[in-house]
Amino acid sequence: MTDFPSHDLTTAPEASKPLLEKSQAAFGRLPGLHQVMSDSPQVLEGYQVLHKLFTDTDFDADEMTVVWQAINVENECHYCVPAHTGIAKMMKVSDDITQALRDETALPNEKLEALRTFTLRVVRQRGVMTDAQFDAFFAAGYTHRAALDVVLAVAQKTMSNYINHFAQTVVDEPMQGFLWKRGDTPIVT
Repeated sequence: MTDFPSHDLTTAPEASKPLLEKSQAAFGRLPGLHQVMSDSPQVLEGYQVLHKLFTDTDFDADEMTVVWQAINVENECHYCVPAHTGIAKMMKVSDDITQALRDETALPNEKLEALRTFTLRVVRQRGVMTDAQFDAFFAAGYTHRAALDVVLAVAQKTMSNYINHFAQTVVDEPMQGFLWKRGDTPIVT
């Protein structure tokens, strides 16, 4: 197995140090994913920019969580599912939504379920969608802009999910209580 470097503020490439400082300020710690990404300043900056852009979309906290976690679960990201469980808690997303996403069971309302279904189709079908699939998404109350914003999240989460697979990133201590593996149904507290 290849060991990917994980940097802190003293060992990171010079161009990554301000980016890690930004992460430290935002999270009160250095997330393991950001430490790994910092080996390439361009990757870390790209990820931070995509994250900011996605959080500036019209999606509310529940919808952002549905999109992020649908992708994380589909890609079986051992790091991002727990991380976004913790983030969902900070964003005051209902535990019912979080648990349904982690367990791949029905979400508590049809609109959120339509968003998850659309997101999974985008990932699984690599963006090749049928008119009927778009019609179902639009009928649930979403727009063309929302469809494009799902693709933005797919770009962001592809970066994090794949890099976590490469690096076997250790789940950060604050998120250890939310460990996840497909098929497990730990209680989210």
